[in-house]
Amino acid sequence: MSLPCKFERSLLDYEEFEKIRDTHHPYIYDLDADKLRDLQVILRDMRGKERTMARQKQREVRGKSEERGGSFPGVAKLPQQRKQVFAAALKRVNKELKRQRKIETKAENVDAAKRALRLRREASYQHWPSSQTADEGMTSLPSRKGQKSLNIKFRAHPARIGAISQMGKNFQAKKDARS
Repeated sequence: MSLPCKFERSLLDYEEFEKIRDTHHPYIYDLDADKLRDLQVILRDMRGKERTMARQKQREVRGKSEERGGSFPGVAKLPQQRKQVFAAALKRVNKELKRQRKIETKAENVDAAKRALRLRREASYQHWPSSQTADEGMTSLPSRKGQKSLNIKFRAHPARIGAISQMGKNFQAKKDARS
């Protein structure tokens, strides 16, 4: 579930929110791939710190560990929700990087296809010098239509073989009975 920008602004300080703001709709399209990768590293680091803070808070609540440090800054409240904000921003950055890579790949494929078509057209058009003359051409092969190959073996199911030989015996018995 996405979080509203106002809620994100209430959880983060000014510098953090400025980095997060770049991951939202109109601003993210202005960033190139290098800036997105730099932002990705920063967001992963921020998310990791908040994850550590959230796990520490959970351990303190359960009584598994003592409090860390003398005092936490004011932004240490709600570390799980802050982590979700950073994770959502990282997800948007990853999605935009994937979208940009897809566009680049498609453009490369189109360029490669155009180049291949150009090369094929150049290769198919051959200009023969006027000094060469026509040859006798291709030799025709005799038609093999109607010829039966001797290598074909008739294969029938074993049950059909017995039925056919029995049918032959029955016909012969009928013929012998008539005479």
